Amino acid sequence: MALVGIAKLAAQASPLQHKRSVDYLQLATRSILNPCSSQRVPFEWTINPYRGCEYGCKYCYARYTHEFMELREPSAFERKIFVKSFQAAVFRRELAAVKAGARLAIGTATDPYQPAERRFRITQQILEILAQMRGLRLSITTKSDLVARDAPILAQLAKSHCLHVSFTVTTMDRRLARLLEPYAPRPDLRLRALRTLREHGIQAGVFASPLLPGLNDSLASLRFLGQSIFEAGASYFGANPLFLRPCSKQVMLSLIEQRFPKLLARYQTLFRRADFLDENYAHQVRKRVEAVRREFRLAPCPEDYLPPEAADPQLSLFEPSWSGTPANAGR
Repeated sequence: MALVGIAKLAAQASPLQHKRSVDYLQLATRSILNPCSSQRVPFEWTINPYRGCEYGCKYCYARYTHEFMELREPSAFERKIFVKSFQAAVFRRELAAVKAGARLAIGTATDPYQPAERRFRITQQILEILAQMRGLRLSITTKSDLVARDAPILAQLAKSHCLHVSFTVTTMDRRLARLLEPYAPRPDLRLRALRTLREHGIQAGVFASPLLPGLNDSLASLRFLGQSIFEAGASYFGANPLFLRPCSKQVMLSLIEQRFPKLLARYQTLFRRADFLDENYAHQVRKRVEAVRREFRLAPCPEDYLPPEAADPQLSLFEPSWSGTPANAGR
């Protein structure tokens, strides 16, 4: 059967570099900016500069995206990294379709600051263009301390857009983090980067997602994390329970069997019939997270603020859409 769509583009991708067991490939891209119509997420547009992610997180839900390219071996997700072709002029034209005040999320499927970004700087180029505009609601999600490299650009963005940067930190236990997220920067390095962003006036917080039964979901673990992120200057904190797509279930259950065999039967039972944990578990961990937020005075979500330069007509063609005083987005 002839390949079509993204599978055909992937098959035609040209090699860029090879590093240890990782191949970087140039992926022809129809669009950097993608519309999102899902009612389950708080944004209308997404940007993922890379397909695949080197961090190799055992629970990663995004592994399935490589299946669209006919790459069905789970490890291909962290071994074949596709670098999207980027042209500034084309990206500017794409942005013309985005209305002022729209929510644009960077890093919804793969980390925009994974190691490939050191080499190819696609994320940085995107931010440099956005910094010439105004009036959007921007969010960035990452596990990487590399984001601190772009603190000056992000500080500029925060003055003309409503911006927040969310760090994923699932645990402060280095050994557990290395098992769950084998090639991601250490948790303390992520919080050091968060502190740097806060020193530049950038709104930043932490999401401890996913919470994994018996591993990082205890109140003691969450309190230690809450105290650590509070001391780093985080302004908000949230978490969601683990969910396992079939592609990630295979990887995660293999880890549980090898390193946490006493939990294997529990995980097999919890995920036998569904990808998501039941509401009883979600309610239990939600109460723990809420208790930690209260103790360390952390907000549940980033603030939807009015950027100081949003009304400056010299910054871009975007028209500001805010009025009145800043309000919480409630997301």
